[in-house]
Amino acid sequence: MTRRLRCEDLLELEVPEQPTLSPDGQLVAYVLRRLDAGTDSTQRNLWVVDTGGRSARQLTFGNSDSSPAWLRNGSLSFVRESEGRSLLCLLDVNDGLVETVATLPQGAGKPVWSPDCSRVAFGAFVPGAVPGVGPSERVPLADPPKVADGLNYRSDGVGLLGTLVRQLHVLEPASGVCNRLTHGQWHVRDPEWSPDGSRLAFAAGPAVDNDASLVAPVHVVDINRPEGKPVVVGPADIVVSALEWAVDGESLFVVSTRPVGHNSLVRLPLDGGPGLDLAGSLDRNVMAGAPAYPGASPRLTRNGGTLLFCIRERGFTHLFGVDVDGGLPRPVLQGDGLVVSELAVAGSTAVTILRTPTSFGEVVSVDTETGATHVLTRHGENFGDVELFPREEREFTTSDGTVVHGWIMRNPETMGAQPLLLDIHGGPHNAWNSAADEVNIYHQELAARGWAVLLLNVRGSDGYGEQFYQAALGRWGIVDAPDFLEPLDVLVAEGLADPNRLAVTGYSYGGYMTCYLTSRDNRFSAAVAGGVVSDLRSFAGTSDSGHFFTERELGYHEATSPEAYEVMSPITRVDQVATPTLILHGANDLRCPVGQAEQWHAALCEQGTVSRLVLYPGGSHLFPDVGPPSHRIDFNRRIVDWVEEHANGVYLRTELQARPTVVERGLE
Repeated sequence: MTRRLRCEDLLELEVPEQPTLSPDGQLVAYVLRRLDAGTDSTQRNLWVVDTGGRSARQLTFGNSDSSPAWLRNGSLSFVRESEGRSLLCLLDVNDGLVETVATLPQGAGKPVWSPDCSRVAFGAFVPGAVPGVGPSERVPLADPPKVADGLNYRSDGVGLLGTLVRQLHVLEPASGVCNRLTHGQWHVRDPEWSPDGSRLAFAAGPAVDNDASLVAPVHVVDINRPEGKPVVVGPADIVVSALEWAVDGESLFVVSTRPVGHNSLVRLPLDGGPGLDLAGSLDRNVMAGAPAYPGASPRLTRNGGTLLFCIRERGFTHLFGVDVDGGLPRPVLQGDGLVVSELAVAGSTAVTILRTPTSFGEVVSVDTETGATHVLTRHGENFGDVELFPREEREFTTSDGTVVHGWIMRNPETMGAQPLLLDIHGGPHNAWNSAADEVNIYHQELAARGWAVLLLNVRGSDGYGEQFYQAALGRWGIVDAPDFLEPLDVLVAEGLADPNRLAVTGYSYGGYMTCYLTSRDNRFSAAVAGGVVSDLRSFAGTSDSGHFFTERELGYHEATSPEAYEVMSPITRVDQVATPTLILHGANDLRCPVGQAEQWHAALCEQGTVSRLVLYPGGSHLFPDVGPPSHRIDFNRRIVDWVEEHANGVYLRTELQARPTVVERGLE
């Protein structure tokens, strides 16, 4: 007998991540992620599975193990977080013995082993010069003030950085010697070793105005000359998100963009010759993978002649291959409902984490030549009694001829007009798809309660070509609002949606659009705005990325074009909002600062509009994805309860376990 998914079922999910293949392609090590109610934390352990199909087995039993990497001798390295320290460990996969070989510096990134496995490279924070204070004047403080002359003094999910800068280091575990290779007032990203182990490539932005411009071109440094400065390879005005060395060490494959648009996949020769665009013919965004975004860094196959990479297609993420010397890319793993995340390659075998409409993610092997797949893990079997509602694909043509693609989730057995929730994705350049979704699990519970959930990839969404991707630049709300509202009119006319029981929600850009729509349209009976942006002018100066993000996305600087920001800001017309609004926000959100939520809540309260503000202590912008289990469940549960009460007339007295800060109406 099957049942439907509820918000609390998040605690039962087991999701694999970070797969890596042994050099002979026979074993896959990966991290299994679970939520633990007892400790209210996310736990990660290492597992291993045979590509031949034998059952997976657990390798480690700590609660915070990650970053597995195979060494040439068949042992496995990983990072263990223990008592506030990051330990670099080695594991014998046969006898299970774990050896700690080094303690990594503060804030160390993913360790990357050299080809001969004698050295480890990583980025780590080091203190920079404190403006206005000489070395002899510094007095040790328990909690020193954070001083900044530039704009990169904070980072969402990390906090206030002050003068800390992330620099490149190389550690020799055998001797314990750790050398710092870079000395700039800028942050380096994760490095990659050259095939001969003599050089490291990484992305960084050393320009004087980098904190305002965001550029992060490729740099290469010779590790045998630590006094030598890194050399920029390729254009200096690009933002690089991933890279891979060619087998001959004479060029690099980089995923990059400039300034707002699709990521490109380009082969950059180290001799300064012109780059070769390898994926431009697809007119699709190359996905390197990031928190809340699927995809993977590009990887070479066995002979180094084919490069594997991910693209976004109509909301889904697919795996493609292309000859390193150019030519038409070919699909390796694609299809409706498939979302590829992470990638490791050995020989002609690749492994990835694959989500489908019935799976939250499993480790899958892929034959890179034939595209044949084999599911290697079965961690979703503990949900064998759960039947997920599928997302039904729809297309709507708006009044100006734009085709808007999306999905409706509902119980097909529900008859007549249903209450409907319009959910708006973030980004704005993210995208919905029909794969199983662990973050927005409230969709499933609402469908079980008789709701329809509408998910639309409107103009600005990814997966429909660069023109569509850029269609809302400088016209937030102005261009895409009809893409949301006109499909609602169609569903009401069809008799599927009840016009008196409509609700709207969204997170990040979706939170912005929730506020925008309710300030310009009164059809919604309930609204839930998460990770809110309500005032674009203040957002530009208070977000950790607002100083470059708004100018690139909106095409104006707020100081020189304040009227453009006002037109697009929800707060400008907050007096028109009558919709009861629930606001969900991480208290430590530096991406969409908590003041945006507080400003919207205060304005609604002052004019008598029903509003409830819920702040999640310690929550970053990504708390619905990575926060404590109690906060994640609370987030999902409150959305269900709010729209049920205010749009459907059903008051649910749910016992919530989390203890966020809740403010109703009052401003105290």
